[in-house]
Amino acid sequence: MDADAEQPKSERNTAPEHMQQAALPSTGNGTEARVANGTEIGTAPETVAAADGKEPNDKEYHPPTSYLETIVHLFKGNIGPGLFAMGDAFKNGGLIVAPVLTIAIAVVSIHCQHVLIACSKKMRDVRGDAICSDYAATVEQCFEYGPVKLRNWSRTMGRLVDIFICVTQLGFCCIYFVFISTNLRQILRAYDINIDVHLVMVMAFLPVLLSSLITNLKWLTPVSFIANICMILGLAITLYYALRDGLPDVRERALYTNGSQLALFFGTAIFAFEGIALVLPLKNAMRKPRQFEKTFGVLNVGMFLVTIMFMFAGSVGYMKWGEDVGGSLTLNLGDTILAQSVKLMVSMGVLLGYPLQFFVAIQIMWPSAKQFCRLEGRSLSGELGFRTLLVILTLAIAELVPALGLFISLIGALCSTALALVFPPVIELIARSEPNKGPGVWLFAKNLVILLLALLGFFTGSYESLRQIFKHFGEEELH
Repeated sequence: MDADAEQPKSERNTAPEHMQQAALPSTGNGTEARVANGTEIGTAPETVAAADGKEPNDKEYHPPTSYLETIVHLFKGNIGPGLFAMGDAFKNGGLIVAPVLTIAIAVVSIHCQHVLIACSKKMRDVRGDAICSDYAATVEQCFEYGPVKLRNWSRTMGRLVDIFICVTQLGFCCIYFVFISTNLRQILRAYDINIDVHLVMVMAFLPVLLSSLITNLKWLTPVSFIANICMILGLAITLYYALRDGLPDVRERALYTNGSQLALFFGTAIFAFEGIALVLPLKNAMRKPRQFEKTFGVLNVGMFLVTIMFMFAGSVGYMKWGEDVGGSLTLNLGDTILAQSVKLMVSMGVLLGYPLQFFVAIQIMWPSAKQFCRLEGRSLSGELGFRTLLVILTLAIAELVPALGLFISLIGALCSTALALVFPPVIELIARSEPNKGPGVWLFAKNLVILLLALLGFFTGSYESLRQIFKHFGEEELH
């Protein structure tokens, strides 16, 4: 039984009655141990000592981050290829529909991130833990302490979230390889160097690998900061290119599109808001975690700036290049020296963003891999070897699907939707349900609407993306 089950009821924080009952046996997937042992991202040294009675140096931990460091990570976690793909997204949505849907997706996504944080805090209070659990552990605990009929699903749901997170984060990493190689290939072709895009990916492997061997989140701060500078400067120069000769008449662009194109828009747009898996790790990593979800905290401020950048990039990119807009805006810049420098700068920003997305998957997969290989202690060499294998895996997958825009839309519709819009409303319905009353009419209606929209985007976006990918491969075979 969990230790929390043995505490007197009076010692626990207030929670629904069915959540204050004795806990079920440990699920055994390691999530409780990760929290209890203080090895979760951002666990302070004193927390580690309090958890197991040993000296802080006896346990691995990550130094806490400041408000500014955290917002740098959040910004980089959401600013990647998705930003430069917004022109393609607006092409699939139309000049009127795309901005409205982008704002709607942003509002719902940010709301779901706040829901995830609230549920994690509630489970922390119910269990008496020192810090909030990660995404998968939060989902597992909500089911474990929820209605009796759902408790047997707790372990399955926790593992399912872990799988989705790993697939999503490693999918992002695959897209990063495609993005980098596509832009570098254009740079080389400008100088009459024709190299196949697959070979360019192999050339990008070593720098990507070296950046991915950084094992500490705090040490990644300067890497993320440089990546942000590269992405922001790259976007600014890209928009300068788009605006310097003026924009075409609005009447030359589609104001709305058909259902199949909207499905592709949804996949790309939800991919752009790619940072939900980072929310709890970043919050736990903060020196003052309460600064994360406040009104003017890291989450709201960071995501507001991210949304503004998405709107601007998407609308200007589509207005300028119309139906010819590329899967990345940088692909439309031409062959001037400044254009090549932008492509190189943005590729560098994406490359330096790879280790942050990679970090989340490693946090989930490495403990199980270490246990499977029967490694003890820190085992730095083992972790570096495991990271190397995963980087090779993402390269191999990227080699199979080099169609950037379609790859982005598929990952967004298939995995990002589930993490960003499906699991948060589900666990809120469970965590806020009152005994014999349910979650309440307003709460139920709100989450039902989110779930219906998410499932619609999930199925239509995944189907249309797969259809277009098969069509793309068919055309390649004809050529």
